[in-house]
Amino acid sequence: MDARLLLLADSRLPAGGHAHSGGLEPAVTAGAVTDVAGLADFLRGRLATSGLVAAALAAAACAHAHTGDQAWERLDAEADARTPSPAQRQASRAQGRSLLRAARTTWPHPALEALATAVREPHHPIVLGVSAAAGNGTPHQAATITAYGAITGPASAAVRLLGLDPLAVHRTLADLASGVDRIATEAAAAPDDWAALPAPSAPILDLYAELHMSADLRHFES
Repeated sequence: MDARLLLLADSRLPAGGHAHSGGLEPAVTAGAVTDVAGLADFLRGRLATSGLVAAALAAAACAHAHTGDQAWERLDAEADARTPSPAQRQASRAQGRSLLRAARTTWPHPALEALATAVREPHHPIVLGVSAAAGNGTPHQAATITAYGAITGPASAAVRLLGLDPLAVHRTLADLASGVDRIATEAAAAPDDWAALPAPSAPILDLYAELHMSADLRHFES
């Protein structure tokens, strides 16, 4: 993988990811995640649902960016259709906005400019896919980075929220590595017909997101 693409997977990229827990904070608040074992279950579920959806959108965006076409509104609408929770839509667009700003500075590319012109606040996986294309990445690499981020963000939040042993959390991530590879391969093999992209639902994550938005005290935006 091109070293430029590693920057997209780096939590130090100034794209606002540190402000989001991927639904982990409301799960902790609800008592659904209390330890490393619970975190592992949460991450597996997130990877298979919202992680797959995001990875497929990123792969599609990466492939589309390489064509030079500028029809970004439709792909953004497909992302909207796969994000039924208003709170999750808001979080995705907020992260997309931050990543787009960072990517346009880091990897200047016509596709990023076209996306910024076509969609005022594009969804995060779409921006990530275009950013991967700007770094000469492939759809499979875009999917891998996205699937990886779907679990590492919540894992990092778990250390802060629950005081878990970082070594144990990273062992959990290592155990999920093959799952990330599998999801990335499935996402990158999605059909060119955007309407047929994967759309598994995660109702509990949607519910957690809505509850989190109305919480009086929040450590993370989502």
